[in-house]
Amino acid sequence: MTARRALAGTIATGLLAAAAALLPAQPAGASAGAGELPFGSATTVGLHNTYDPAAFGYLAQGLDTGTGMIELDAWTDTVTKEWKVSHSNPLGNANNCVSATTPAQLYTGGANKNLETCLDDVRVWLGAHPGAGPLVVKLELKAGFAGNLGMGPAQLDSLIAGHLGSAVLRPADLLAKPGGGSYANPDEAVRAGNWPTRTSLAGRVLVYVIPGSFEEGNPFDTLPTDVEYGRHLRDLAAAGRIGDAQVFPAVHGAAAGDPRAKYTEAAIRPWFVVFDGDAAAYLGGIDTSWYDSRHYLLTMTDAHNVAPAISGTDPTADQARGRTEQLARAHASIVSSDWRKLPAVQSLALPRG
Repeated sequence: MTARRALAGTIATGLLAAAAALLPAQPAGASAGAGELPFGSATTVGLHNTYDPAAFGYLAQGLDTGTGMIELDAWTDTVTKEWKVSHSNPLGNANNCVSATTPAQLYTGGANKNLETCLDDVRVWLGAHPGAGPLVVKLELKAGFAGNLGMGPAQLDSLIAGHLGSAVLRPADLLAKPGGGSYANPDEAVRAGNWPTRTSLAGRVLVYVIPGSFEEGNPFDTLPTDVEYGRHLRDLAAAGRIGDAQVFPAVHGAAAGDPRAKYTEAAIRPWFVVFDGDAAAYLGGIDTSWYDSRHYLLTMTDAHNVAPAISGTDPTADQARGRTEQLARAHASIVSSDWRKLPAVQSLALPRG
């Protein structure tokens, strides 16, 4: 009988160990209590060009890393009125988004779909991972808006609302005061500390938009994406319709002082609380504590290029974590990289500063 009991105990122990091995690992990067940090007081890691099939076979696989940010590049196809997702083809899709309506379908079927399908994939994935997030979706409009041809900020708002729905953290949500009433603009809201906690934003998505590389090199584009969406927010607020807006515009490019000073229209400056630029430039003498003390979001891109440079795609886990911790101390909100094979780093959530 004793031998049988010993054998049974050995078998039970083995079964428990096997079952434990099948459970998802606790994200190695998550800091104790990080969920209770306000969204603007944490540092997370993001994935550059997450839509690229060379990065992941399916967009959902990028989300599976636990990343805090994905990036989508979109072009306005004014003939078909579609937002195409690709790096360099303005008339076609080249991406890893599929037409999923269930979690299982996220990892099957044909890819190369439009922006709305990519957002559908995000919505379906979040539905299957209700504790995930908050997730930032960085949207680069490669050639900018085409508002005069029916593809402007209002149309983008409608597309995002139609495919992400109530998951979106809108500018209007940030403006709402906990005790009632509303802040006048996002600058006023975040400087008052109105970012919700990360835990309360589980399952939610913040979308921000930057001008695209093609647009920034186009001498005939006289209305940049950031200015156009900033005006859009200003005008919606004046009309009492700020709830329609789904996107935060970002100031693109690292610069000393208040980078919003480049906008000649002072009235749009308070609508910018997201900043995006090169990590090495920010660490080259810019006072990044300015962003942190005001609770602005600061994405530092090309994190690997900060001296001493490390691999842009395959650093060791210790190198990537060390670089993330370095940029967290330098007040980054999001550390952007191509570190696709390091889920323990992608899932990091650290105190900022």
